Amino acid sequence: MTFSELGLAPEIARAVLEKGYEAPTPIQAGTIPGVLSGKDLIGCAQTGTGKTAAFTLPILHRLRAGTRGRLRALILTPTRELALQITDSLKAYGRHVHLDTAVVHGGVGHQPQESKLRRGVDILVATPGRLLDHMGRGYVDFRALEVLVLDEADRMLDMGFIRDVRRIIAALPARRQTLMFSATMPDEIRKLSREILRDPVNVEVAPRRSAPAAGVRQTLLPVDTSRKRELMAHLLETEARGLTLVFTRTKHGANKLARHLEGRGHSVALLHGNRSQSQRNQALAAFKGKRARVMVATDIAGRGIDVEGIAHVVNYDLPNVPEDYVHRIGRTARAGASGDALSLVSPEDHPHVRGIETLIGTKIERRVVQGFAETKAASRPIGQGAPAWARPVSNHSRPKGAGAHPRHMGGGGPARHMGSGAPARHMGSSAPSRPMGAGVPARQAAPVARPNFSAGAQAQPANGSDSSSRQNHAWRGRGTRRH
Repeated sequence: MTFSELGLAPEIARAVLEKGYEAPTPIQAGTIPGVLSGKDLIGCAQTGTGKTAAFTLPILHRLRAGTRGRLRALILTPTRELALQITDSLKAYGRHVHLDTAVVHGGVGHQPQESKLRRGVDILVATPGRLLDHMGRGYVDFRALEVLVLDEADRMLDMGFIRDVRRIIAALPARRQTLMFSATMPDEIRKLSREILRDPVNVEVAPRRSAPAAGVRQTLLPVDTSRKRELMAHLLETEARGLTLVFTRTKHGANKLARHLEGRGHSVALLHGNRSQSQRNQALAAFKGKRARVMVATDIAGRGIDVEGIAHVVNYDLPNVPEDYVHRIGRTARAGASGDALSLVSPEDHPHVRGIETLIGTKIERRVVQGFAETKAASRPIGQGAPAWARPVSNHSRPKGAGAHPRHMGGGGPARHMGSGAPARHMGSSAPSRPMGAGVPARQAAPVARPNFSAGAQAQPANGSDSSSRQNHAWRGRGTRRH
């Protein structure tokens, strides 16, 4: 099947061919005829299967005839990167129909966007927050609107934009065509679709369970947390030699990793929410143009990275939300290609791994990189095989008359009970107040007074106080542990 056979106008099909695409993907083949018929639609497919073209192509076909310069199609998307990607697609596929497209998003000034909207546009691509700003200023006219698209609806839900989306929808004409596209379809999004769509066509290429594209080879690489950066550099110097996209959980972590990799001689582009819009544009341009072989990014930008030829996606940090794992690794193996998704997994990541494997319905292959295996100390369960001083001890397991446990009396850890010879931390301690650890060498247990259980012997005071006072302080200290 060709794009012309789907019913698209010749000038649009020609532009698609000029981009190098000859046959539609399953989501495009299932979606485009329904959109051309004017029906509402829900499209669900994995990231990287061509959802953007599934709605931009029929919108261009529909709007190629009719009045120009009036807002007739609105596309809402969660991130500025994705908004820019969609705008680029509209310009590329619509090069022979000459429709006017504008994009509005945060991170840049209002004035250029306002001027564009006042002159009039045919298609508007927007993030919800910035669109509401322009609506509040009174120069967004929806009276001629024919089509609304909610792209990456599940991501808008995750990012807390659904309330903004509802406010925008309330300002639109009731008679319109509404299209909803998403990589996953959680129950909350299905509920929203029932509220805003009328008798929609359902096109679900992905299974109900979220699953990565078939061409993605997934691998978990166990490693100690302290050696993650070293392993990341090792991967770039050995197996990940093509375009590589690396995801971190935090902006600070992205900055640190980028500096480390640059110090190892790698060309790195950096993308996260604290970067200015010009910096983000430059980073994407460098990565697309292969001037930077590595991009380090956070999830906020994950949905907007549509770069051809990404060979490896690396989860330096696993995401907190399992669905984000599917979105991340969907940046490779796009449009039927193949790619590798590598995840650096430390012991604290094991709960995240279980959540991801439950979501995708399969176990992910484990592979140890030579020289980077987890140490036994890092991989054992908490408390198992730990030294005696680190094991949890019940208050009821102490020998009768022993008073506080040695750890609480200065034996290998900070004192928590009053009058025990350790730093005074509670009122009533007979020990002088001093900085924590003062007078006790690092990692060296302080002397502990041990009770003498021989007949007639009495336990000696640990810090010069009498035994009754020490017992009273120990009792009071145990009481304060309950806060």
